[in-house]
Amino acid sequence: MQNENADQVQEVHTRIKEQIAENPILLYMKGSPKLPSCGFSSQASQALMNCGKPFAYVDILQNPDIRAELPKIANWPTFPQLWVKGELIGGCDIILEMFQQGELQTIIADAAPEESAAE
Repeated sequence: MQNENADQVQEVHTRIKEQIAENPILLYMKGSPKLPSCGFSSQASQALMNCGKPFAYVDILQNPDIRAELPKIANWPTFPQLWVKGELIGGCDIILEMFQQGELQTIIADAAPEESAAE
């Protein structure tokens, strides 16, 4: 039984690492950008949307395994969590502070994949 649980945790860690690696801009949040389930997630996703670049998100309420394991990987206890180019930027307070100072827009613009002419 112990081994099975360790395997499940390892699978979740692998999935999280893949999500972070595959998405240059990734927000782990409660709910979705259009229907956030908490004020902090709402503010964080609003700041990101105001940067004008597409970003990925994971609703941790729909993924309790990720909700349980991500804080251990990130060494960051709360949500939302913004990851850019594989690095944890921080939570709501940091996101909002960076947005107000214009730093977030720069980081997001640098991380956003160039839109191809085909789109």
